[in-house]
Amino acid sequence: QVQLVQSGGGLVQAGGSLRLSCAAFGRTFSNYDIGWFRQAPGKEREFVAAIERSGGSTTYADSVKGRLTISRENAKNTAYLQMNSLTPEDTAVYYCTASRLLMAYRRRSPEDFGFWGQGTQVTVSS
Repeated sequence: QVQLVQSGGGLVQAGGSLRLSCAAFGRTFSNYDIGWFRQAPGKEREFVAAIERSGGSTTYADSVKGRLTISRENAKNTAYLQMNSLTPEDTAVYYCTASRLLMAYRRRSPEDFGFWGQGTQVTVSS
């Protein structure tokens, strides 16, 4: 199994930027698609972004397109979520996830991602 350890996050003003990191341990990182999901208080968990295991393809929720960028460095067993132009609506706990299933990044379903990080709070003040 792969273990995911997240870092980054915190409090930022609207319009600011943050970068989340997700370090993987235990298995070959390049065998996993990586996804980011988030959950705001009182709301359902939602898909944010995902990246195919080689890093060649990505997909984004419409609400974050053009502002958030997912990337990965397989040599470092690490994935990232660069978040720019943040708004209060981006406030949530963010989760890094991993999937062995082929094309999981395209399906965007949390059920496809069997491995989850501990979660990181992102708070955007207005």
